[in-house]
Amino acid sequence: MGLRGYGSVLRLRGVFALLLIGFLARVPITATTMAITLHVTDEQHLGYLQAGLVGAAMTVGTALGSPLLGRWADRVGIRPVIVLTGVAGSAFWLLSPRLPYTWLLCAAAVGGLLTLPAFSIVRQALTAMVPEGRRRQAFSLDAMTVELSYMTGPAGAVLLASTISPSVAMLAIGGALALSAALMALLNPPIRADHEKPVAGTVRLPRRAWLRPPLLTAYAIAAASTLVLGGTDVATVAVLRDGGEIRWTGLVLGLWAAASLAGGFVYGTLPRPLGAVGLLAGLAVLTIPVGLAGDTWWLLALALIPAGALCAPTLTATTEQVSALAPASVRGEALGLHGSSLTVGMAIGAPLAGAVIDAFGGGWGFAAVGIAGLLIAAAAFPIVARHRRGSTLLDEDAERALTAQPIKA
Repeated sequence: MGLRGYGSVLRLRGVFALLLIGFLARVPITATTMAITLHVTDEQHLGYLQAGLVGAAMTVGTALGSPLLGRWADRVGIRPVIVLTGVAGSAFWLLSPRLPYTWLLCAAAVGGLLTLPAFSIVRQALTAMVPEGRRRQAFSLDAMTVELSYMTGPAGAVLLASTISPSVAMLAIGGALALSAALMALLNPPIRADHEKPVAGTVRLPRRAWLRPPLLTAYAIAAASTLVLGGTDVATVAVLRDGGEIRWTGLVLGLWAAASLAGGFVYGTLPRPLGAVGLLAGLAVLTIPVGLAGDTWWLLALALIPAGALCAPTLTATTEQVSALAPASVRGEALGLHGSSLTVGMAIGAPLAGAVIDAFGGGWGFAAVGIAGLLIAAAAFPIVARHRRGSTLLDEDAERALTAQPIKA
């Protein structure tokens, strides 16, 4: 399909607006960790441990809240979820600069729980708006906008914090979240295609009917992907610091992200999709030897490019797999769990790499997370192979049969 595939997706009604608003919503979300860290260390004059605890509280809240908000969206629609999280998230960021540390730590967990689920909303809406044969291009575009948001958000937070103050960066996050939530609520994207809309009186599928090994494996692959990425981030910083070239960190990580952007673009033009487990294995294998490049910044950047080219394709493939496996009536919760998997993987990858780096040196951080990702890919492969023939967990008749019982909260 090539480049025409992207054009055909962007011409679908509402898709371009969804991707644009989704990008605007994700930029402040990606800036949160940096803004909190600078606020706690520079304005509250506390250590990085305390800053990390606040970030961890928000991460745990986000991981727990994503599937809960998705489940609610499945039941009542997406607009109430957007309004609630837009108001709550904006309130947290507008009030947090004035909170003492203990209150900030508690509020961060609630703020994470009620974070605008922009990542899963966009993916759920794309699944509903884009025909199945074009979803790989749609999810590739989504992955590329995610990369752009991560390239923009943290840098913007540092710029505001360093030129004005961290509190201003936090207020800017709150204002940006409020604006993007308002735009998304006005757009009110569909979360089910016309043929997937529930009939009056139908009920929700029990989890045991859809949360089965193929979908659990997709979540494991997604978590393993961000485990590798989170560990790579930490290892890159450690290697450059050890070599006295920490000033090049932004450029090295920017080139890594650019490689991911290019890889995501190419992946969307391929005539056939590649399996998520194979992409994860490739990402892991290419990450393991990166530390051999040493601490010269440009050699490290070159060594990161091959693995970087598989970042966005791997994440795209996991999104495509989950959207195909999840029945329409529970797609919000299923994609919310996908988002939680990505969050958990990132939360595990950074400390795993950090522990190995402290014990053996910066270069070993790449090897540690690469080996971990490869082991998870090897464990997932038999399950993926066993279920390769089936594209969905439930056919329409089975879903209708299982919805012949009352909805339970």
